[in-house]
Amino acid sequence: MAVAREPRGVASGRTWSAPLVVALLTVIAFLPALRAGFVTWDDDRNFTGNLAYRGLGPSQLRWMWSTFHMGHYMPVSWMTLGFDYVLWGMDARGYHLTNVVIHAACAAVVCVVARRLLALAAPEAAADRARLTVAAAGAALLFAVHPLRVESVAWVTERRDVLSGLGYAVTIWCYLRFAESRRGRWYAGALIAFTAALLAKASAMTVPAVLLAINVFPLRRMASLREAASRAALPVYREVAPFALLAAGDAALSIVALHPPAQLGLAGKLAVSAWSVWYYLQKTLLPTRLTPLLEMPKTVDPLAARYLAAYAVVAAVGAAVRLLWRRSRGASVALAAYLVMLLPTLGIVQNGPQIAADRYTYHAAPALALLAGAGLLVAPRRWYAGARTLAMLAIGACMAATWAQCAVWKDSEALWSRVVAIEPNSSIGEVGIAGELARQGRFAEAVQHYEHAIAVGPPYPEAHNNLGVALTKLGRPADAVPEFTRAAELKSGYAEAFSNRGNALMQLGDTTAALADFRRATTLDAAYPDAQVNWGNALVRLNRPAEAIAHYEAAIAMNPDNADARFNWGVALARLARYRDAAAQFRLALAVNPAAREARDYLTQVEALATQGGDHSP
Repeated sequence: MAVAREPRGVASGRTWSAPLVVALLTVIAFLPALRAGFVTWDDDRNFTGNLAYRGLGPSQLRWMWSTFHMGHYMPVSWMTLGFDYVLWGMDARGYHLTNVVIHAACAAVVCVVARRLLALAAPEAAADRARLTVAAAGAALLFAVHPLRVESVAWVTERRDVLSGLGYAVTIWCYLRFAESRRGRWYAGALIAFTAALLAKASAMTVPAVLLAINVFPLRRMASLREAASRAALPVYREVAPFALLAAGDAALSIVALHPPAQLGLAGKLAVSAWSVWYYLQKTLLPTRLTPLLEMPKTVDPLAARYLAAYAVVAAVGAAVRLLWRRSRGASVALAAYLVMLLPTLGIVQNGPQIAADRYTYHAAPALALLAGAGLLVAPRRWYAGARTLAMLAIGACMAATWAQCAVWKDSEALWSRVVAIEPNSSIGEVGIAGELARQGRFAEAVQHYEHAIAVGPPYPEAHNNLGVALTKLGRPADAVPEFTRAAELKSGYAEAFSNRGNALMQLGDTTAALADFRRATTLDAAYPDAQVNWGNALVRLNRPAEAIAHYEAAIAMNPDNADARFNWGVALARLARYRDAAAQFRLALAVNPAAREARDYLTQVEALATQGGDHSP
């Protein structure tokens, strides 16, 4: 089979100026993301509370290549994050800078890929090299600066999106070069890039289907279903087979890694999947009221009006793919590829509390952007100036909207405030904003949000637990105890709820029950340092500081940077008149948290006592 090629003069006129301009404009659109921090939406569990990824030493690399942390296998993403830690420590700005740079690189590669695909699809129009460059750059920018990309770029946790997306784009580029040159190094490059993309995030598993689609059009190596079923298509299938095997292996690994919540029935999954397609198409055209969390409804009625409308939209898209097959093969293939690339994220296997998410469009979005670029390329001459102006206005509007949307990811308060502003009955959003208020010491306001989360949401153990903590802080331990108990009932093995209930019981004077709860918490989770600290604190309050030290030591063994454990260990040592040892622990606590005023005050006191004599430190 003959392979379609770029028209002579286009290939020789390659230039990197357009991709560089695309990358620069992408960076400009995402500049506000560089001021963002880590947020309490997975960043806390992935980074601020996770010591395992910090660095690129043997122990960190072993963890990265063996962990299924939070249901994902993504060692390549973890390696880049470990490198960030080497460069920036825990300064979130550096992590955000890396995300933006990777996304800008992805945008540049998409521009190169778009240029080649558009030249192959419309060789006559592509003879106008200036118009081809504008069309390719426009397509890349419509992908890169669209507000739907913000979640993937401005959220450190979604490093896996931008990194996998870059590997995806490089895979397509290398394969196109191989298809035209038949040089093995390009094929090897495609396989390597695809492997890296899979190991960054499993969503890249749709590459084999996209390669087949490209061979249909614009490569035209199997231009009809009859050709696709003939022996003449065997070389294409042989080329794609290794990609399919890699994708199948990664899909199996993803199933092992996933810890999915309770699944909907088949009808419910179809309804959610159809609604997701409708949502993504709608927000692509009109990206307003975007939110970090679209929470899954409590119940999904497949015959509800919203889902019936979604079925109609999906059917219309399917009909468009069929009707365009003869009139506009490129548009038909692009729409079909878009749907295929969305498949892994459409809720076939639900993973998380969301019904849809902006980040799930990252891999599929270039297909729709290519359609827009193609329209610009083949527009009649009399309409071209207007079409180009419209494209520039759309790109400018997207950049402005992206700039504004980045502010949502500035910090946890901004993020959760946005969630509850868009969905006032989001129980997860209410718990999120309540947690941020509690961290600011605004416990009375936090209680109101926790209570609302419990009222509007499904059974939510974390809401009950966190409500109990806020009530304890407000001096209402008797009201807090039932909340901790309910949390433990809803979530089997909830060590934190038992540990927190122990604290409340200590305030109520029920020492025996409190110590039993601390013991239960450490039994349920042997790697839970806070339970050990709480147990030690209880023993200090019971005037048993010597017994408490073993629990602080256990907490420090789990997390050497636990400033709370260091501080309370110092208090226990001071009770034993071991002032020099106590001073050492207070200094270590201050090394972790220099702003800890209480630790500094205690350090001053024990240093004075040590100089007065009577120190019992060995």
